[in-house]
Amino acid sequence: MGTSLLGVLLRALESEKRRSAFDDPYALVVLAEEELVVIDLQTPGWPPVQAPYLASLHCSAITCSHHVSNIPLKLWERIMAAGSRQNTHFSSMEWPIDGGTSLAPPPPQRDLLLTGHEDGTVRFWDASGVCLRLLYRLSTVRVFLTDTDPNDSLHAQGEEEWPPLRKVGSFDPYSDDPRLGIQKIFLCKYSGYLAVAGTAGQVLVLELNDEAAEHAVEQVEADLLQDQEGYRWKGHERLAARPGPVQFEPGFQPFVLVQCQPPAVVTSLALHSEWRLVAFGTSHGFGLFDHQQRRQVFVKCTLHPSDQLALEGPLSRVKSLKKSLRQSFRRMRRSRVSSRKRRPAGTPGEVQAAGTRAERTGLQNVELAPVQRKIEARSAEDSFTGFVRTLYFADTYLRDSSRHCPSLWAGTNGGTVYAFSLRVPPAERRMDELVRAEQAKEIQLMHRAPVVGILVLDGHSVPLPEPLEVAHDLSKSPDMQGSHQLLVVSEEQFKVFTLPKVSAKLKLKLTALEGSRVRRVSVAHFGSCRAEDYGEHHLAVLTNLGDIQVVSMPLLKPQVRYSCIRREDVSGIASCVFTKYGQGFYLISPSEFERFSLSTKWLVEPRCLVESASTKNHSRPSHGDGNSVGPQRAVGRARSTGSQSDGDERKPSPVMEHALLSDEREWGPRDGKKGTVGGALRGGVLKEIQSTLEGDRGSYGNCHSHRVAVGSSISNGGAE
Repeated sequence: MGTSLLGVLLRALESEKRRSAFDDPYALVVLAEEELVVIDLQTPGWPPVQAPYLASLHCSAITCSHHVSNIPLKLWERIMAAGSRQNTHFSSMEWPIDGGTSLAPPPPQRDLLLTGHEDGTVRFWDASGVCLRLLYRLSTVRVFLTDTDPNDSLHAQGEEEWPPLRKVGSFDPYSDDPRLGIQKIFLCKYSGYLAVAGTAGQVLVLELNDEAAEHAVEQVEADLLQDQEGYRWKGHERLAARPGPVQFEPGFQPFVLVQCQPPAVVTSLALHSEWRLVAFGTSHGFGLFDHQQRRQVFVKCTLHPSDQLALEGPLSRVKSLKKSLRQSFRRMRRSRVSSRKRRPAGTPGEVQAAGTRAERTGLQNVELAPVQRKIEARSAEDSFTGFVRTLYFADTYLRDSSRHCPSLWAGTNGGTVYAFSLRVPPAERRMDELVRAEQAKEIQLMHRAPVVGILVLDGHSVPLPEPLEVAHDLSKSPDMQGSHQLLVVSEEQFKVFTLPKVSAKLKLKLTALEGSRVRRVSVAHFGSCRAEDYGEHHLAVLTNLGDIQVVSMPLLKPQVRYSCIRREDVSGIASCVFTKYGQGFYLISPSEFERFSLSTKWLVEPRCLVESASTKNHSRPSHGDGNSVGPQRAVGRARSTGSQSDGDERKPSPVMEHALLSDEREWGPRDGKKGTVGGALRGGVLKEIQSTLEGDRGSYGNCHSHRVAVGSSISNGGAE
């Protein structure tokens, strides 16, 4: 195993005589430091049992995440079929640990959470319910030449070695090459196309194939510094691609590799499956690639002449530290000088009289302007100004108000927004004609804050639908009659422009008013609990203080504000990802996601029933063929829905039936703070569980057939 052992437990059939109670074990439960492993002792070879919960999310360190809501049934079934072929080494035995009954209703839709890992893998998780369940695992290692042979099996057993050790469990925190790390993921749920970008500037475009295939991955190089001279990359080298045909298993299979030069970390990624285009950005610029014709459309260098830090890579930080300190002191001196200049002149009496007159004049105004902090414009010489933060495709009015056209928008760390008009040939001539691109607009924000989000609103002030969403009759066609609006979200403010003139219409200053900065922003659809056909689109915003806000569109009015993540939890804030319907995930530890919801309609709550002591004997689980080798199981599985009778004539007495995620007014604030979103068991609930467990422990000594309560620990001597 890849981690230290904490305890081992044998599960066996109960018999009338206590001496023979453990003479016929059927499962070995191993509690390791990072995961829980169960081994089937009845099947030859002792295969492991697939866990229905307590999945090892951090089997390799999580580097990014991507959520996709409302997956079509066909795509869902194809992903599950590909994942089932990867689970042939698991036993067919049911999970042997008793743990109560789940009362959660069936999920209303199918949701996927994709996590990118340091070892170059992408894992697909079923995020429809409370427990994350692994559906499919994608590895990008086969595309590149590394020290590890992709044909080696982790479950292979050495024939000539003694003792015949083999690896069990999925926890493996060691990465053969840090350049394999996944940084960005983008999945189109309608076409089945997947784009994956990594640490060494690699961008892979994959498509879903139900059969195994052997083919060569086409390679294209994108030089983002082609118009620059005198620059030398000081970071890591690119990954060497594997030449010739490569054998791929059923599932997502790569067919083209775009290698950015210099091989810097890919910082932004966008995929438009209807136009068959993929856009990528790094700290040096961004580019557009046509994955249908396998050709590069254009590249744009965003590097500032003085930005030498972008060429040092992640391994050279001495010069960057000195430069950042020097720039910090310069900003402090500028702020002190400007504060001295703003001090009023004259005698104290004159200053007091002037202040009295200003106060009297201000009280006469009906609306008082909110107090704003002075935010100085960032210098163009600050480091990483060419860092591309966001990419966005839109079909809107870019050149004139009479014709709309496809467009690509890019926002940088220096507050610059680039807009390119695209000419995409129609479907019947798509392979014969080339995709053309031309820069049409360039917007420079005066405060030069990093651009974290770009959005285009149609004539009804509704965000443009996703690609292929209208073609599948899952969304209304956008309004192309009225004027469109461009929403640019920077770290410090929200600003709305009219299109195609790009004139400022309104803005909301977040940093000047509250002192916080935007870290994540996403469009969320908030549906009504009463009217099924009514809903509104608003912005879900996460700040550097850990607060989550809802801002209305297009008027940019703050609606609600909650404290969600501790401001000291920098990794938790950086890992946050919003869903399409007002929910979100963030890492509270390297191995745990916490889920929160801003919507009253879309709320996932863990509900369970823990039974008191019963006289039912433990049973031997079935092996998936419907034939049980022992008495009937008496406990539902962790992901089962509804309350079932278990076949007993006497109904068990309920001990606890609570929602683990509930309103604060019922459970109390978290950590003494008000307005907390999400959560777990709090306050009096913990005491109730503790007393329940202590009561079960007191009656456990006489009969081992009592069921183990939820939250109990497993040790060498049994269960507590």
